[in-house]
Amino acid sequence: MSTSVSFDPVPPLRQLQTPCLLLDQARFERNVRRMRTHLAQLGVSFRPHLKTAKSIEVARRVMDSAAGPGTVSTLREAEYFAANGVRDLIYAVGIVPEKLDPLGAIRSTHGADMAVILDSVEQAEALSAWSAAHGQAVPAFIEIDSDGHRSGVAPEDAELLIAIGRILDGGAAELRGVLTHAGGSYALHDPADLRAAADAERDAAVTCARVLRAAGLPCPAVSVGSTPTATFADDLGGVTEVRAGVFMFGDLVQAGIGSCAEEDIALSVLATVIGHQSAKGWLIVDAGWMALSRDRGTGRQSVDQGYGLVCDETGRAYPDLVVLDANQEHGIVGVRPGSGAALPPLPLGARVRILPNHACATAAQFGRYEVMDGTAVVDRWPRINGW
Repeated sequence: MSTSVSFDPVPPLRQLQTPCLLLDQARFERNVRRMRTHLAQLGVSFRPHLKTAKSIEVARRVMDSAAGPGTVSTLREAEYFAANGVRDLIYAVGIVPEKLDPLGAIRSTHGADMAVILDSVEQAEALSAWSAAHGQAVPAFIEIDSDGHRSGVAPEDAELLIAIGRILDGGAAELRGVLTHAGGSYALHDPADLRAAADAERDAAVTCARVLRAAGLPCPAVSVGSTPTATFADDLGGVTEVRAGVFMFGDLVQAGIGSCAEEDIALSVLATVIGHQSAKGWLIVDAGWMALSRDRGTGRQSVDQGYGLVCDETGRAYPDLVVLDANQEHGIVGVRPGSGAALPPLPLGARVRILPNHACATAAQFGRYEVMDGTAVVDRWPRINGW
């Protein structure tokens, strides 16, 4: 089953209804080439995370082949990509018994080798029991908490690690390896600290793999990844694969971290000036939080980009012009507080592009990408949302 959507012929940029989601194809392709080259030089394979993209057209341009490998975060994504021919997937959210039946249906219907992740004895027992009852040896990664950010087995808890491994290896499931995500790297910005985070991520995963192997358990895969650590890693010895996702689009949070530059950001929201509040120094645009999302990730960084950085119709950023506030369908645009920049004299009907704080959250507001070559719309790529 394919979920591709047929659209009307691609219109000129000026005829697009706003707000809409633009994807600069040249920037996107450059970002992908840069990451793939970097990881190839480090001698590891690449398993892109597809949770940001949620589009088979994007996935096919990022993965090694049309069959994968890839990473997903929802069963909706898993079903969609498997139905479109992606066969090698990791469902990278902790598995629970209630999701095993739909996951098994995706595996059997589409012939997908879809692995799961877990970090407890209870999960391992449930997976092993389900695998035995259904005759499917579902592969599993043991999630490792490499930086205290979220889920996972603590690297120093060898007893729990081995206990989970023995349940998987001794039952009807399959122990595929260990997996970690250095989500704490999103709070960093100094290159030395980011390299240290990448080292810590690697060391935690590799150490746990050694513990399993020393206990006589298999650990063929050692999977790590976040966009910041993947970008700044300079030694991935012992790692077999890297997962990263937002790198392909970039966003203002990643620019604040240093994982990309503003000119690398491939995703933007096209909006129209719908009003003026001259006494307040505001422009009003038709992209509020329903289009941009409520993500304010840059508010914790050294440069606060409001709800997004405003660019002209060609994608060139205006000096210090940001979305100061957002209502449901209205964006309030003005000069960054404390800046000496001038508000540009944009007339009613002028078009602007708004660079997002968080590509995942902004893209989730739309059902397709308007693919750009410079200022020309050259294609439309469908995307999915939901769970």
